Amino acid sequence: MFNFSKLTVPLIQAPMAGGINTPALASEVANVGGVGSFGFAYSTPQKISEDLLATKALTNGPINANFFVFSPVDLPTISIQEQAITSLKNLPIDGEPSISIPQAPFFPNIEDQLQPIWEHRPAILTFHLGLPPRSVMEKARSLGIAVGITATNLEEAISIEKAGADFVIAQGIEAGGHRGIFHPDQFDEKLTTIELTKRLVKGCSSPIISAGAIMDGADIARALKAGAVAAQLGTAFLCCEESGASRAHKDYLLTQQNRHSVFTKGFSGRPARGIDNQFIQLMENKPVLPFPIQNTMTAPIRQLAGQTNYGEYQSLWAGQDFKRVRKLKAKDLVLALKEELLIAQS
Repeated sequence: MFNFSKLTVPLIQAPMAGGINTPALASEVANVGGVGSFGFAYSTPQKISEDLLATKALTNGPINANFFVFSPVDLPTISIQEQAITSLKNLPIDGEPSISIPQAPFFPNIEDQLQPIWEHRPAILTFHLGLPPRSVMEKARSLGIAVGITATNLEEAISIEKAGADFVIAQGIEAGGHRGIFHPDQFDEKLTTIELTKRLVKGCSSPIISAGAIMDGADIARALKAGAVAAQLGTAFLCCEESGASRAHKDYLLTQQNRHSVFTKGFSGRPARGIDNQFIQLMENKPVLPFPIQNTMTAPIRQLAGQTNYGEYQSLWAGQDFKRVRKLKAKDLVLALKEELLIAQS
């Protein structure tokens, strides 16, 4: 099992899909004592292998490879499909994105995605949105790869323990990106990071990692005081020089201090927290297709907005406290977090 107590800085740079995690970002974090991560949710096996190889050349530190656990999904009725298409085509966006209903399969095959993991053997393998197949857990264990899975409540955490995971990631309601709840249509307790951490520490025997609204060393100290063995930070790293976040994404994080981060299903079909923008507002109460079909269908809109550096139609994932983000090199940010943690604990 991975020993988090041996980290120089008790943090995981969060996995963030869509090109935000880069070999430069992950390696810089790992080189100064944290865990660097990749969000491989939609990545091809070739891309996964390339990223891990590139990172291996830059660091001997611990790397975490993260994957989504997709649930089986079917297209809804033709009527609902047409309504969802119309909602997107009626958006007042410059240009003509090609919007159409995707064809099955609607998400990557996780067994194929994991082949490069078995070859390159990163220190940690994590999963988001549910439990992976038991065979995957057994394979990871046989190769000495530690496994962690996201939980948003105690019930999920207990099921993660029973499945044989090595640790649990406690994702508070403040966290940016996709909400890790196993069943998004069921009741969400919406626990804060610290409240959830305390519940999981009390109700589980596994090590707990706190995630959500952790932006500085004092936040890390609070998570450790609540019983976590480390903290996971995503939004804090978005404006790092090595981050692959789009120019508009970084600009909005640094300059749109009058906005808030909110949850939307409009981009992907699943609740995810990002900076409020025109797309989110216009898609409120509009019909959306199931996850990740909606994500595929909105991709041309996001890509067009990215080409023109227009943030109003990009998925600007960010946590509740994004206004505290810092524009630093990844190494300098980790060192600052380390110093702030030491001060908070003194």
